[in-house]
Amino acid sequence: MDQLLEMADIVSGIIWGPFVLIPLLLGVGVYLTIRLRLLQLFKLPHALWLALVRRKEDASVEGDISHYQALSTALAATVGVGNIAGAALAIGIGGPGALFWMWIIGIFGMATKYSEALLGVKFRRTDAKGEQSGGPMYYLKHGIKGGLGTFLGVAFAVFGAIAAFGIGNGTQANTVAQQVNSVTGVEPWIIGLVLMLLAGAVILGGIKSIGRVTSALVPVMIVGYVGICLLVLIVNWAAILPALQLVVVSAFTGTSATGGFVGAGVMLAIQMGFARGIFSNESGLGTGGIAAAAAKTTQPVRQAMVSMTQTFIDTIIVVSMTCLVIITTGVWEVENPEDGSLLTSQALTEGLGAISPAFGSAGAYVVAIAVAVFAFSTLLGWAYYGERCVEFLGGRGLVLPYRLVFIAVIFVGSVATLDSVWLFSDIANGLMALPNLVGLLLLSPVIVAETKKFFGHPDWRDPDAVMDDVRG
Repeated sequence: MDQLLEMADIVSGIIWGPFVLIPLLLGVGVYLTIRLRLLQLFKLPHALWLALVRRKEDASVEGDISHYQALSTALAATVGVGNIAGAALAIGIGGPGALFWMWIIGIFGMATKYSEALLGVKFRRTDAKGEQSGGPMYYLKHGIKGGLGTFLGVAFAVFGAIAAFGIGNGTQANTVAQQVNSVTGVEPWIIGLVLMLLAGAVILGGIKSIGRVTSALVPVMIVGYVGICLLVLIVNWAAILPALQLVVVSAFTGTSATGGFVGAGVMLAIQMGFARGIFSNESGLGTGGIAAAAAKTTQPVRQAMVSMTQTFIDTIIVVSMTCLVIITTGVWEVENPEDGSLLTSQALTEGLGAISPAFGSAGAYVVAIAVAVFAFSTLLGWAYYGERCVEFLGGRGLVLPYRLVFIAVIFVGSVATLDSVWLFSDIANGLMALPNLVGLLLLSPVIVAETKKFFGHPDWRDPDAVMDDVRG
């Protein structure tokens, strides 16, 4: 087992090293940003209005769930343990500069997420049960002609079906079990059993059940967590500007050893920022296209704008809150952090403790509740992603067996070893991203053409306007 973990660590280092995914993720994001003329910034206000105010289209249009529910499903899958444990671990290992690189991958990742969602809706298909099925496996196969497209599509589906058990299952269940156990003393297997039963009740109902639950749960969990983090930052307001300065400076100079922190170079800050950033917002993995394909929508571009707000909310807002709380309270200066959620717990405990001792004692419970709720929602979203991958590979008949195995693995993940779960999740993420990123580059002319057609229409701002001539 030790040898296997050593080999996996080498493979992960190669995939997430300076010559494979880091330049590819950044390069694709930059390239799409240029081709789309900074669309993710100029169209962000309208996209947020569509996502959070307008929320849905006519119920009669093709699709399984509203575009707000599609966004909620994507947010449920991404706003998870990565925002609490993953982001904290990035700071604890790579130093404050890792946050800067998470911002960078987040900003450029918005263009990537937009592109994935656009293609996901444009190339979606109806499965044997009459539900919409889309995502990278479909736009790779049907958008790229010949054997290459089929190969990339199948590769993504295989890696996606497997990765769902790591990033969307094992890491979530494991972190919940460890965090809740540290606070309450309840045995991890009991926590895993409860989590498995609750998630299973929703997952077996399919995307409509998942959409209903996530649309109600996601706003509450995000607003609640961000509100508590803001309270800590208000208390430590004097440390905010120095923390931001430290983030920017250490992103380019590295972080010297201080306190228990052993120091980190620039490359480590970039690697941790990119790896944990993509683990958190999933831009480049292609999952946003799977969720977007289920939306009731007539316009691929409109759903793409809604979907790109997910990366903004996840990384620029939620991840920033976690990291700034850890930096401003000074708890990032620990030696060899092993559990990011405990690092966040310590930061909130100290931050809230500055208000009153009673508040301080609640910090660990706040993180335990946040981890449990975030992870629960992530399990729901990734169960859907995985089942769409196996449906592509073997048809609708594989969906129910996959759901049952996925539900069972929730329990297994709750009692597994955390280090190995995180390590294999990073590898699976990378293997998912590779075919998707290659496909996005090859299909960029389609993305640009669809975008130009949509925004060239005089009524593009009106979601009620009939725009048949620009439908994908």
